[in-house]
Amino acid sequence: YALPGIIDAHSHIGMWEDGMGFEGSDGNEATDPLTPQMRGLDGLNPQDRCFEEALAAGVTCAATGPGSANVIGGQFLLIKTRPGPLRGRVVQEPLALKIAFGENPKRVYDKKGRVPSTRMGTAALLRQALVNAQTYTHRMAGPEDKRPDRDLSKEALAQALAGTLMVKAHAHRADDILTALRVGEEFGLRLSLEHCTEGYLIPDELLQAQTARGTPVILGPLLSERSKIELRNLSFAAPGKLHACGIRFALMTDHPVIPIQYLLVCAIIAHREGLPERAALACVTRDAAWAVGHADTLGTLAPGKAADLALYDAHPLDARARVKAVYVDGEQVAG
Repeated sequence: YALPGIIDAHSHIGMWEDGMGFEGSDGNEATDPLTPQMRGLDGLNPQDRCFEEALAAGVTCAATGPGSANVIGGQFLLIKTRPGPLRGRVVQEPLALKIAFGENPKRVYDKKGRVPSTRMGTAALLRQALVNAQTYTHRMAGPEDKRPDRDLSKEALAQALAGTLMVKAHAHRADDILTALRVGEEFGLRLSLEHCTEGYLIPDELLQAQTARGTPVILGPLLSERSKIELRNLSFAAPGKLHACGIRFALMTDHPVIPIQYLLVCAIIAHREGLPERAALACVTRDAAWAVGHADTLGTLAPGKAADLALYDAHPLDARARVKAVYVDGEQVAG
């Protein structure tokens, strides 16, 4: 069996390295709730052994970047898992700007006695940062002698406001998902909904956003514990329910929450719990490529696309199947 290279649409591979603790933890600059200028590329270890494990499991590409400690965490990138020089592995950098709603930023900054300590504070900080970036953009377009000093934070936000930079919105709970959609619509952001754990509880709103604005859903991690209150409605039935409502989505691991090599295992369980076979394969290949904005080059086996694929000795949705060979850009790199 041949399958297009699996794509993890949301991970932190290379940002939190296995077994290293603080020394390998470079995904959250949790000293300021607004850090759009942080680039995941600068915190990435391309020698992280998890890239090799991903490749051996048929995962050929991953979106990776900052975590969700901050309201605005920084910039994601899209990278091939193949070995070799980093320059030749980066597909797009920056890929997206990471923002976060819900428990994580309020928990981190409440401990520090700083805003945000509530969901209201998170949304307010985000809105003000976007408004400031709008003002900055307007002034930078004015007379040269009246332009402000360059501000990397506002430049990143300006890209998001212009629609040239996707915005990955971390939101588990239904109310946080709705807040993300509301802010995204207010500012015309090219949004994708990350995690979307309770999205199956508000399918009409998701479908409307997807129909009107093409908003992707990147669902997961599902193969994990309910480690916080906002995960109380975590369910492997969610993929099947979203599909039944006509909502297009990708699955993610949130590596290292789920080790990236088990992304296909998540699709297998989702299939067992009601997601049709073709949809289960698509949500880690074709629809994952679409969710990260690279449907034109990745995610399917077609002329003109990157020759990323894996060969299996049994049907890929058979948990006993083994990867026999992996190709990236037409070159065999594993097996």
